[in-house]
Amino acid sequence: MTPTPTQDTRGSGALAALAALGRGGTATVALLLALIFAGIATQNPSFFEGPPLMAFAQKAAPLVVLAIGQYLVIVSGEFDLSVGSLVGAQVVVAARLIDGREDMTLPVIGLMMLFGLAVGLVNGLVTTLLRVPSIITTLGTMLILFGAVRYWTGGAPTGALSESFRAFGRRGIEGVPVLGEIPWALLIALVLTVGAVLCMRSPFGRSLVATGDNDVAAAFSGVRVWRVRTMAFVGSSLMATVAAVLIGGYAGVTAQVGDGLEFTAITAVVLGGVVLGGGRGTVVAAVLGALTLEALFTLFTQFYLPSTFQPSVQGLIIIAAVAYAARRGDLRLPERLRRRPDHPTERSLGTSRR
Repeated sequence: MTPTPTQDTRGSGALAALAALGRGGTATVALLLALIFAGIATQNPSFFEGPPLMAFAQKAAPLVVLAIGQYLVIVSGEFDLSVGSLVGAQVVVAARLIDGREDMTLPVIGLMMLFGLAVGLVNGLVTTLLRVPSIITTLGTMLILFGAVRYWTGGAPTGALSESFRAFGRRGIEGVPVLGEIPWALLIALVLTVGAVLCMRSPFGRSLVATGDNDVAAAFSGVRVWRVRTMAFVGSSLMATVAAVLIGGYAGVTAQVGDGLEFTAITAVVLGGVVLGGGRGTVVAAVLGALTLEALFTLFTQFYLPSTFQPSVQGLIIIAAVAYAARRGDLRLPERLRRRPDHPTERSLGTSRR
């Protein structure tokens, strides 16, 4: 029987989708996640029962959200080192403003979103319009937020988060058969993941990838490079704000909240096969990278390894991922220390990265 044109189109579309997933690192990181889950199961056979699995998902949700935001910036060819300090600042300031009052929950969450939007705009505009390398811009923002919060609180966070605020990170839909409770954090992470996948399939998402792949060619094709990259920074800061709500609900308020999260998010993204320097990788791969990293930390706990071992593992993962990409020839300069074009005619095609 000769296949119809519709069948041929559907078959080739499915094969193309599978090939794209493989190129984006999704298959590799999914296999790695399965292997780590198998290792956890050997140490804790009850891990895949409903409540323990939901507890893992609840703990991993903030990192998944941060990885989505970091993905947007990295795939556009930039870095965002400010998300850890932004998370810490948002949680500490929210606790002080709410101070346990339920009626302040929604206004403070709205203020947090506006603050995240402002931080993302500053990072994006300084990087794109003032031509400051993003690694420098966001490093400066990280230090500013860190110092400002310490100065405002005197080094010791005060106040308290309300119960309705903490519900997003520590509560869920109760009474679910088998699972017991579906955490709100998991549902929020799922919604944001689906939204990010749809976004990357939109014209904006294609422009974002094209900008990271070759910003000169993207500019010649009509993409406003500065606007696309600025929106990526805004998305990263908004994701960090959502993660702050989840982390504040799950872990509470401490002076160390948010410390090192920027490097954990970058590790998760590169573990998912997203190429530093932009233009390669998928949202699904970045999310799976976050889950794999959280599962790896869980496995460390099963083997009674100290938490201080985790930064060393993150460093090894980043080096290995960059070395692998460089060996394949996929690696680009993560930060071009050069003048970025506002218009294609501002520089010749001879300086293109490809």
